[in-house]
Amino acid sequence: MRAMEQRPTDLHDDALRECLADWGIDAATLAYAPVGFGDHHWTAVGSDGRRWFVTVADLAHKWHCGATPPDAYQGLRRAMDTAAALREAGLEFVVAPVRTAGGGTVRPLGERYAVSVFPFLDGSAGAFGERLGDADRRLVIDVLAELHRQPPPGEVPVPSPQPSARAGLERALAELGEPWHGGPFAERSRALFADRAEVLRRSLAAFDRLAADVAADGPVLVVTHGEPHSANLLRQDGGFRLLDWDTVGLAVPERDLWQVAEGSDDLARYAEATGRRPDPLALELYRRRWALEDVAEYAAWFRAPHGRTPDTELAWNGLVDTLDRLGEDDQG
Repeated sequence: MRAMEQRPTDLHDDALRECLADWGIDAATLAYAPVGFGDHHWTAVGSDGRRWFVTVADLAHKWHCGATPPDAYQGLRRAMDTAAALREAGLEFVVAPVRTAGGGTVRPLGERYAVSVFPFLDGSAGAFGERLGDADRRLVIDVLAELHRQPPPGEVPVPSPQPSARAGLERALAELGEPWHGGPFAERSRALFADRAEVLRRSLAAFDRLAADVAADGPVLVVTHGEPHSANLLRQDGGFRLLDWDTVGLAVPERDLWQVAEGSDDLARYAEATGRRPDPLALELYRRRWALEDVAEYAAWFRAPHGRTPDTELAWNGLVDTLDRLGEDDQG
């Protein structure tokens, strides 16, 4: 998972201002917002005084949307179109992108980036890893139940259960005997991966067994958010709104539930609201997928050109922590 504390040097305000004109926004001020993971963000204030939240996706690292920047752009467009359609269908908890004058939800910015614009909302955002209290967890489960009951709109993405960057992770494991030259964390990463190689291989094999078992049950797919964790929740008016819909897709409901439900009471509440009893195997499948997805993205990051920055320091610590968790699962 890529942290975004530093502004990319190849993204300039003039180009972004020109892009925002597609939304009819004459940006009087732009300020980089070092928040979140995976995407870059700005706050913009138009000449009319209205505030906007601008997201710039790095398509070269948007593997869950597509393996190449052109494919990732199309995948991101489908995801943003889905979010907008869900909001337009009446799901008020969906923080959806604003459409351009031509009806689009995404606009390219050069060959590598894509821009989406959101209303600037007041509220209290959560922090990644923050545990929800019992009452808040029930509220989020109710939100997910409402989402999962919604008929799929239009061209909803259908994400594979497989980690999106798995091929790169398997290449990394196959190339542990060769030097890695990406940057200051490359060789440190290679040594760490070499030390945990067997744990990773066993984790991938366990994941594959779970995926086969879940697929064999012929599960019903629903519209899922993909990452309904605390950092993607905005508390507003006593309830929650869901942010960051680039991972939206048709999948088993457990793709969302594993991040929220903590026990049988939570699962029973969801089952009562939807008529679907969550599958323990699918919950475990997506819990394991999350860790493997992170490891695969870290491997890709540290094998590519990179420097020593606050972002890469944070990523290194994330890699170590994630591999430690996989090791604990392997021993269990």
